[in-house]
Amino acid sequence: MFSHGLTRIKPDKQMLEIDDSEKPKLLHEETTSKIIGAAFEVHAQLGYGFLERVYQPALQVELLRPGVTVELEKRIQVQYKRVIVGDYDVDLLVDGCVVVEIKVATQYDKRDEAQLLNELRATGLKVRMLVNSVGPRWSTSV
Repeated sequence: MFSHGLTRIKPDKQMLEIDDSEKPKLLHEETTSKIIGAAFEVHAQLGYGFLERVYQPALQVELLRPGVTVELEKRIQVQYKRVIVGDYDVDLLVDGCVVVEIKVATQYDKRDEAQLLNELRATGLKVRMLVNSVGPRWSTSV
């Protein structure tokens, strides 16, 4: 017994085994992994301090190398009650399934999240990534 009245339990080796076959896969995990890797490579080459319009094509170039489909400034139509009411450009559409928004900001703003959610709603897609290049490293949010 410990001083707090707890009994020591010896771990059973079988309890500690992890079965990766039942590990849930993330939606579009292969594509998002490539995006993260490409973002880190762009940062390694360019560093920080550029505007978004520099990082967008650099990320596109890095993603095109392994054969990923990337559309830069992809125009999407915004509908209201099945009527087109406007157009909106997403920074990158990757493999037709992941919206990537590039930011160069010291802090995220609730408007950034709202923008991404609106992009998903407008495209009908389920996965978005916010890639931020600020300071000495990149950060990503899925």
